[in-house]
Amino acid sequence: MVPHRARLHGDRPSRARPLGRLGRTALASVVLLGVTGAGTVYVTAQAHDAGELVSSSASSRTRTKATTEATVEPVTASASAEPTPTPASASASGDAALADALGSVAVEAGARLSVAVLDTESGRSAVYGDGAFDTASIVKADILAALLLQAQDAGRELTAQEKTYASAMIRDSDNASASALWKAIGQARGLAGANERFGLDGTEGGDGALWGLTQTTAADQLTLLRQVFGDADESLLDEGSRAYLRGLMGDIAAGQDWGVSAAGPTGFALKNGWLPRTATGLWDINSVGRVTADGREYLVAVLSDGNSTKAGGISMVESAAKAAVTALTTT
Repeated sequence: MVPHRARLHGDRPSRARPLGRLGRTALASVVLLGVTGAGTVYVTAQAHDAGELVSSSASSRTRTKATTEATVEPVTASASAEPTPTPASASASGDAALADALGSVAVEAGARLSVAVLDTESGRSAVYGDGAFDTASIVKADILAALLLQAQDAGRELTAQEKTYASAMIRDSDNASASALWKAIGQARGLAGANERFGLDGTEGGDGALWGLTQTTAADQLTLLRQVFGDADESLLDEGSRAYLRGLMGDIAAGQDWGVSAAGPTGFALKNGWLPRTATGLWDINSVGRVTADGREYLVAVLSDGNSTKAGGISMVESAAKAAVTALTTT
């Protein structure tokens, strides 16, 4: 059967791909939709950080709901095992101080919040909450870190095309570029291979092309940030790779520089993720990065879900980032 076609939001169509598990959220603005005789849904997507596709059954009856931001898509490379650097442990007093500081942050009923923070000079760190969250677009930093590690293993530099994708993916949070690099690293398998070496043990890549539905923890995001911004002798990334990723995260497009930057607005590098879930109408709002406050550098990861609005979620994440830095400053 020839798929029926529909254009939504005026996005530019690209090559359609089968969507892995029906019923899972597809993070993207939908531009082409069809159903084969076997009931396989095909979709192309492009946008910034959200959108969902739902199949009601293995039939030609489908419904879609897309928003203005999003994620999707995906040669393969698998990293060999290497010793992983051990992340700094959060002290009991640091965790308690962080929990106390976050007590002043307004979290609406039904929302969840998890925070991890590290003072790079003293090595003090703290974690609040250990649940797993959708990454949305913060996974883009992890995708690039995995690509850089794979390139190092192969003894090569990134190609010009890979650099074009990487720049758009990090600076502008471009989803089509993320999809291309997700495919280049080997999707979830490639991400897992790199993350095992980086020391991320609570992160699981999204199914098939759904990189935005990768699951992660605040502690894992802090571990990843240490690979990029921490001590060079504790990182598997060489200095060239680290400097490249730091540079992109320090040059985020205007309008996307909210989040952990609230804790250090005069010096920061970050990646944000934002995703409204069609099933609930609630928002995932995440922000990870490095900030400078009172002359000291901090690595901060703030993850949240269940926010009723994007603006409200951003406000909570920013308040949590400020509280996290204050907690380490006063302990």
